[in-house]
Amino acid sequence: MNILIVNGPNLNLLGRREPEIYGTVSFEAFFDELVRRFPKHRLSCYQSNHEGCLIDKLQEADGLFDAVVMNPGGYAHTSIALADCIRAIGVPVVEVHISDITKREPYRRHSYTAEACVKSFMGLGLEGYAKAIEFLTH
Repeated sequence: MNILIVNGPNLNLLGRREPEIYGTVSFEAFFDELVRRFPKHRLSCYQSNHEGCLIDKLQEADGLFDAVVMNPGGYAHTSIALADCIRAIGVPVVEVHISDITKREPYRRHSYTAEACVKSFMGLGLEGYAKAIEFLTH
């Protein structure tokens, strides 16, 4: 299976950003682990801090990838445009949140993008990405 992992704003700072919430491992280091854990699948990753770039990448993924694992970051709580894009493309998208957004600040508790995804994983730390891949590949 050919899977694209899309990370939204500030996820390029994993490993140093609020380690008490997001941990101390960078996404790059964890991505290398994912590649080793899922050798039968082709994994690619993309990160942007810009909403339009994330939308462009999701649209490009349609037809090129079998599935997408997406952590939209803060855009989960604000972006109708990302949610609309997920609904418009033909590739299944699974949402991941490192923290449990239902136990965070009130403005973080709702995800517009999750409503458009086939599944969501939250509060599992970086392991949520692996759970999403397992879900998509079984």
